[in-house]
Amino acid sequence: MGEPYYITTAISYPNGRPHIGHAYEAIAADVIARFQRLMGRDVRFQTGTDVHGLKMLQKARELETTPRALADEMSQYFKEMCDRLDVSYDRFIQTSEDDHHRASQAIWQAMEANGDLYLDRYEGWYSVRDEAYYGEDELVDDGQGGKVSPQGTPVEWTVEESWFFRLDQYQDKLLALYDEHPEFLQPDSRRNEIVSFVKSGLRALSVSRTSFDWGVKVPGSDGHVMYVWVDALTNYLTGLGYPDADNALMKYWPADLHLIGKDIVRFHAVYWPAFLMSAGIPVPKQVFGHGFLLNKGEKMSKSVGNVVDPIALADAFGVDQLRYFLLREVSFGQDGSYSPEAIAQRANADLANSFGNLAQRILSFIAKNLDGALPAVHGHTPADEALFATLEEALQRDLPKAFGELALSQGLEAWMRAVFACNAYVDEQAPWALKKTDPERMQTVLATLYIAIAQLAIAISPVIPGSAKALLDHMGVPDGARSIAGMGTHWYSPLAESDFAIATPKPLFPRIELPAEDAA
Repeated sequence: MGEPYYITTAISYPNGRPHIGHAYEAIAADVIARFQRLMGRDVRFQTGTDVHGLKMLQKARELETTPRALADEMSQYFKEMCDRLDVSYDRFIQTSEDDHHRASQAIWQAMEANGDLYLDRYEGWYSVRDEAYYGEDELVDDGQGGKVSPQGTPVEWTVEESWFFRLDQYQDKLLALYDEHPEFLQPDSRRNEIVSFVKSGLRALSVSRTSFDWGVKVPGSDGHVMYVWVDALTNYLTGLGYPDADNALMKYWPADLHLIGKDIVRFHAVYWPAFLMSAGIPVPKQVFGHGFLLNKGEKMSKSVGNVVDPIALADAFGVDQLRYFLLREVSFGQDGSYSPEAIAQRANADLANSFGNLAQRILSFIAKNLDGALPAVHGHTPADEALFATLEEALQRDLPKAFGELALSQGLEAWMRAVFACNAYVDEQAPWALKKTDPERMQTVLATLYIAIAQLAIAISPVIPGSAKALLDHMGVPDGARSIAGMGTHWYSPLAESDFAIATPKPLFPRIELPAEDAA
């Protein structure tokens, strides 16, 4: 196995069904996980749900059920979304599970042993919707004479006994972390915001509640449950068997990447590393705060009625078409917008017309004109070598570099350059004409394209895993060639010399035709 690589999504708060924003993060994390596997890394990928806290308790009361029953039901919807969207997680965690309570209590005891927890009285503003505390100076006018959180959510004055974490003691250590390891928090705009926030001064953080009991019990402190973010963040350790030091999965810590939405960067880039430092645990290597996905340029809201079910989108456009669109269209780290028209246009242009049509034309030609026998190579020309050089540069250098830096849309631009190069080569070499004038040259051109199509499919497989696997299986490409390092040309001759024959393919990406109301 290769070098360990651990990636996580934020765990979703399941007080409602999943929307396209949840799907976007899960898909992006899956693409990164699959890419790292393609690069030979030993990947561990975790996602799940964060089921504790006051919001879940209030929602359960509203629905006249118990918090646990609600957590179990709603978490299943998120798991089904991941499964439907081909998200290749290794663990789907739910924070009500016993091993998670044990891990959360262990990190609490480690912070307490370090002298960073103390009991006092909390008086201040709390947003139930954000599950977050806010200082008076952070509140903003709501336009009606009242105050709301910086996110515009209602706040209420809360008074209760609470355990506090000495967050203020970690201000200098956090600033040193950001300075010495600028890659810790990306993109740069998020890091700049957090540096500014921490420099403005940190206060001790209230980390327990007594007004409700749906959460992880504070060890040795009756009536207290942990502040939901202490518990939620610890999930990243739970999934590796913490606190058992000899657990085989702990080789994956520290996490290589916490992929999260930009609205929860503070919790992951301030609170979480401080908790870990206090507990004597290494901090993650990187936190990346991606942007929001907007519906035709508008932020999604239940009240506006523009929240979209991602499974419905997958059913309408295809799982791989949706996955490709989200990563090709949106510059990763920034906000992006989607619409039915945009998904159809991108999927048709890139997948159906450019890549799908290339594969269909060449493989059908071989099936029809060579009875499915793979063409022989009769010496490559400079044109063939130039195509292979272009593919190597795009698929083995530019795409991996971009994906490794989380510049996912740039990586897909490199892939499309390779697709265009293959289509230009087809037009220049015209194998249909060579059939009559130079059959040996026709075979070499077709062999060159067969290898090229396989390489394109391997490189894009993290993004469109189902379609890429179907194509590679149809082409008989051996498993040993299905990696960035192994994609070369070495596998082709043994396959061509075997008794393998390719059948006439079915179109990979049928064109998407929108209903009249969506196309308007």
